[in-house]
Amino acid sequence: MKRSVFTTLLLGTALVGLTPGAAFGQTAREAELEARLKALEAAVQDLRGELTAARATAAAAPTLSPQTAVAASQVTAPAASSGGSPGATNVAQAKPVATNSAPTDGFRMGNTTVKLGGFVRLNAIASRYSGGEVAVGGLGKEFFLPQQIPVGGGFSSQDLLLSARQTRLQFSTATPMNGTEIKTLVEFDFALATAPVGAQRATNPYTPTFRRGFIEYGNLLVGQEWSTFQNIAVLPETTDFVGPLDGTVFNRQALIRYSIPLRTGLTLQVAVENPETETALPANAALVDTDDDRLPDVVARLNWKSTLGDFALAGIARELRTDTLGRGDTAFGWGVSGSGKIPIGKRHDLRFMATYGQGIGRYLGLGYVPDAIYGGTATQLERIDNFAGFAALRIGWTDAIHSTLMGSYQSADYPAGVIVTGLANAKSYGGAANLFWSPGKGFDIGVEYRHAVRELVSGDTGALDRMEFAFKYGF
Repeated sequence: MKRSVFTTLLLGTALVGLTPGAAFGQTAREAELEARLKALEAAVQDLRGELTAARATAAAAPTLSPQTAVAASQVTAPAASSGGSPGATNVAQAKPVATNSAPTDGFRMGNTTVKLGGFVRLNAIASRYSGGEVAVGGLGKEFFLPQQIPVGGGFSSQDLLLSARQTRLQFSTATPMNGTEIKTLVEFDFALATAPVGAQRATNPYTPTFRRGFIEYGNLLVGQEWSTFQNIAVLPETTDFVGPLDGTVFNRQALIRYSIPLRTGLTLQVAVENPETETALPANAALVDTDDDRLPDVVARLNWKSTLGDFALAGIARELRTDTLGRGDTAFGWGVSGSGKIPIGKRHDLRFMATYGQGIGRYLGLGYVPDAIYGGTATQLERIDNFAGFAALRIGWTDAIHSTLMGSYQSADYPAGVIVTGLANAKSYGGAANLFWSPGKGFDIGVEYRHAVRELVSGDTGALDRMEFAFKYGF
């Protein structure tokens, strides 16, 4: 077909070239030339039609990866020996091999899907302390930390701070392996690193701090993650870094965790987690990490999802240990924690947590009290009893406007017969109310008022009153 078309084109061109010399006086020649030109136009139109059809067929055909092209070429040879003509392709056998589609979220690197997430956040915090002032650079200025509420200062103080260092970044990957995805996550922010001296004078630099980093394969998780003893799903929405900190379990650490589905909606998680005994001297309220542990903390948690809501019951067992210059002591620490989230209608819910135990101080309120104190000797460990809890009611006024009312409490019961310094923490309690507006997906603007009280063993108290604004966009 192509050869005849090009032959016609050449012949037509030659005839056009001869036309000027014979155009006058040779009517028969002109008629013949006109007929051949019409034939040439028809041939060109046929060629255009074939090209258009060929392009449409190519666009509709599936795109083959290099591996698919090899597979398709390999099914061609058997077709010649199975009754077909030599070199013919058996179309029924040449089906393209399915390829992985592009991810709808994230981007692909080889066989791995990579995602980037996090948020940018600004907090504007105005605080008033009734019993003194927080030390320069203290984390208690940037989020609710009850152990840093001043007590006994004899004067009140005010503080205003604008900070964006709660901004957070997160990287995650997912890669198919033996029919299961192996996942990883790395997350960091700038919130908990101590600000360098003079940071606020000019540039406000903050060092990134590691939050979470783990590998997840099927039901197994290894790395640094929220403790299995904690249920982060029930933490309320708040402008603060945590919110009801004194009333909640709050801990991230290295662990090995395995999840066991028991039935629909019921899962058991068991884990061994990094141990660390936190102690204090009876005459000194300062907390000390002994770093003499030899057995991991063992945690189990039962998660239950039902039409009533989501609930969790967790238990922990741990060895408390100290060893100084060859002399030391051990004690048994334990705790139980129950938590839940109960929906109320479509927009509202009730969230709660209650925790009790002995020797679990470092798991509550970022170590509001130690796990144990030294008793009759410099090495004898005496456990401290703890109770902590919070409740929070979320109210959805509209789809974009919502509030949370929350209250929290923690108390410590020191061992009898041990004289404890009056500067040791005894109780913490308070409440907060907020209002959030979410004008778009991932964008939240909130305002919150908080009142909290810190009480010492001596009975002295100090109060915090705080108004906080937060602007956050998650991506």
